[in-house]
Amino acid sequence: MDRRSNAARRHDNVSREKTVNGAQLLTGPRRSIVLIVALLTTVLLAGTFGFAIIEGQPLFESFYMALTTLTTVGYDEIFPLSRSGRIFNSILIISGVTAVFVAIGILGDLLIQLELGNYFGHRKAMRKIEQLSDHYIVCGLGRVGRGVIRELVRSDVPIVVVDQSEERAEWSRAQGLPTLVADATVDATLEQAAIHRAKGLVAAIGNDAENVYVTLSAKVLNPKLLIAARATNEGAEQKLMRAGAQTVFTPYTFIGHRLAQALLRPHVLSFLDVASAFEGSHLDLEIEQIKVSPSSASVGTTIEDSNLRERLGVIVLAVTKSGGEMKFNPPGSTTIESGDIMVAMGERQKLEEMERELEG
Repeated sequence: MDRRSNAARRHDNVSREKTVNGAQLLTGPRRSIVLIVALLTTVLLAGTFGFAIIEGQPLFESFYMALTTLTTVGYDEIFPLSRSGRIFNSILIISGVTAVFVAIGILGDLLIQLELGNYFGHRKAMRKIEQLSDHYIVCGLGRVGRGVIRELVRSDVPIVVVDQSEERAEWSRAQGLPTLVADATVDATLEQAAIHRAKGLVAAIGNDAENVYVTLSAKVLNPKLLIAARATNEGAEQKLMRAGAQTVFTPYTFIGHRLAQALLRPHVLSFLDVASAFEGSHLDLEIEQIKVSPSSASVGTTIEDSNLRERLGVIVLAVTKSGGEMKFNPPGSTTIESGDIMVAMGERQKLEEMERELEG
């Protein structure tokens, strides 16, 4: 069963879980706050209009009297009360004190739930992270970061998410992903994300300076890490590359390029979207890179002798040799060697068969 099917199933399960529990996570605190405000406002308005009607006082004086009664500050009565007024004030005192204590109880319960939720949520995320290796760390949950996560989830690879916003973190938690609400520019945060065992990192924070800092810190902590970064300004690209990023994208430049290609070469762009498994494509066609293992039976044979095209229906687009030389559209006489990285295009299932064969 291919990775895309697993990822799609996991996405569906997460969506159902979000439907059931997401509303409580997001609207529970708001509902409690609204309830507190409504309760206190109701008692205050009842006191204001009660004094105005019973004692015939102006609204402001009645409001002030109700407010001092409700808050139990102990001021003297600002106007003399009749017997009916004292009876009403007694009821208001009991109701007001009860409402205040109820409000304090609701607020205290809410704070305890939030604190416990944050604590246990953090512990749950850390337990998941402790079990990960060769995972990808995504720093930043803006529009770019969420797009990266969707693509990584589709590829069914392990992910750790880091963002400073608790509100944005709810989105990634709803996807079932371990999420750290912390500053990604701090080394301790990256260490919590198990950067020493990570395979790659995406710096997708909206601030270029923070992306440079994250990239530099990540490269120092794990020199073998693959780093892709987002640059808001074109001038930041070189800084990110010098800091250690292998790939840097400027969203606006990338979008401009795609828009131009959509006008000039729409069929080429459509094919590339399909071949790269771009979201929305309907064909089960992808481009994959596969590293040849020393234990593979294909080591020492040529591409022609391996019969990859005939047996699996995949097309070898390029081969990158261990020395870094890339051969585009390699001839059939090209020898497959240990450490080669083969770039091939084909159906997902066939590419997985090729991956198992070449990785031994």
